[in-house]
Amino acid sequence: AMEKSYMSVFLLLVAISCALAKDAGKKETKETAAKPKLPQTLSRGWGDQLIWTQTYEEALFRAKHSNKPLMIIHHLEDCPHSQALKKVFAEHKDIQKLAEKFILLNLVYETTDKNLAPDGQYVPRILFIDPSLTVRADITGRYSNRLYAYEPSDISLLYSNMQKALKLLKTEL
Repeated sequence: AMEKSYMSVFLLLVAISCALAKDAGKKETKETAAKPKLPQTLSRGWGDQLIWTQTYEEALFRAKHSNKPLMIIHHLEDCPHSQALKKVFAEHKDIQKLAEKFILLNLVYETTDKNLAPDGQYVPRILFIDPSLTVRADITGRYSNRLYAYEPSDISLLYSNMQKALKLLKTEL
């Protein structure tokens, strides 16, 4: 039994983020078939009361003209890591409050902008872009191999990174 728990911990560490399979066949499982599909809002469950932008272009435009930093969340609906992070993000009251100070975008597909995948197209990954439209490579998570990945247990780091993105704004602009 001991051996088994070691193994599951190891697997968990290996699988922090979902690799993006280019043509992953969408299998309809019993679970998704049973649940009625709720109307899809732009929040996709990351914070239904927050204002989310619809496209990357719109998000960049708003960040530039509102002088607010942009937070982009790349995720996939059928990625368990994305779902787990989404749950803690949506339930974290301080994060939801702080998120109001950002231009927000969550994407379930990749943009053609290579700046949004500085170290690969994995999900979930969260990047911050300042109003000068620069990707903040200095605001990262705690994994050196996937700099912008966050796990549910990293939620307080994500919160302080959001604070950092807002603070940088005040000192630099």
